[in-house]
Amino acid sequence: MIHLPFEFAHPYFLLAALAALPALYLSQRAAGRVVFSSLRALPLHGETWRTRIAWLPDALIVLAVVAMAIALAGPRQGDKGSRVRREGIAIMMAVDVSGSMRAQDLAGKDGATCSPDGRDPTRLGEVKRQFERFVLGGPGLDGRPDDAIGLVAFARYADTRSPLTLDHPNLIAAARSLDFAAPDEDGTAIGAGLELAVQRLADYKAHSKVIVLLTDGESNVRDIDEDQAIQDAHDAGIKVYTIGAGTTGVAPICADRGDGRTQLMQMGVSIDESLLRKIADKTGGQYFRATDQASLSRIYAQIDKLNRTTIEEERFLEYRQFYPYFLGTALLLVALALLLRGGILRRLP
Repeated sequence: MIHLPFEFAHPYFLLAALAALPALYLSQRAAGRVVFSSLRALPLHGETWRTRIAWLPDALIVLAVVAMAIALAGPRQGDKGSRVRREGIAIMMAVDVSGSMRAQDLAGKDGATCSPDGRDPTRLGEVKRQFERFVLGGPGLDGRPDDAIGLVAFARYADTRSPLTLDHPNLIAAARSLDFAAPDEDGTAIGAGLELAVQRLADYKAHSKVIVLLTDGESNVRDIDEDQAIQDAHDAGIKVYTIGAGTTGVAPICADRGDGRTQLMQMGVSIDESLLRKIADKTGGQYFRATDQASLSRIYAQIDKLNRTTIEEERFLEYRQFYPYFLGTALLLVALALLLRGGILRRLP
């Protein structure tokens, strides 16, 4: 099968190429004739370089007809750089970056380590990997290419790491650069993280607005009231999906032994599940609990399925049009044929 580098908008016009046959016939029918009184008047050698290429104008006419037929058929190529856009949803990810996110329970017993090499085993490291799969796609996930997604990080304070954007590569770069809060900024301000995410979504025009809020602790900084943040999310029509990350009881964490070396120790785990359920219930969302890598992966898959737009998409596929090249070629061939026929390859009547 022949694969052309372009498609035809009106392929039935290719039948016009059959007109090349009558064009060839008419061109050859008009052969010039000269009557001589005697064959002695003719040159001794009847064949010259002109006679050898006398067919060239006729061939050019045939090619011009074929080129014109291709131009009429509308050769075109879909612009690979264009995007097929449809109305998506707006999603803000609010991630806890407090010091307790250094715990390594999501990595499993065999994944916990103090070695600086290889995969980041901390809660935050696993959250960043799952968020990347959620945005770009991966095993079991299709990605969110048509959704505007942003990122908020919070500990004692909340700040925007990426505004709502369709530029997902830059969003992922911002997510990968997330790090734990400095000691003087440590803490867990769930109200601040939620409120900032609400503000970023409130004025954004989208069919649906969602916040995914992930934390591993209890709110111990209440500069912004959680109830007010919940009410603001409800009033803005924003669904909030909350995730409590971490095992129950204790979790391994890499801590300083005091002699310059580190080792795995156990830290207590305390998640304010009642607050997270309250946020989800009052905003029409859902609360999830992630106790390991597999459960966190399943949670993102569930959230992914719960928030898929069903609006009919509008397609704006752009095409590169090639017909001017074939049209120009046809005109050039006709002009060249006429010049040859009227010049060095002219025929005498």
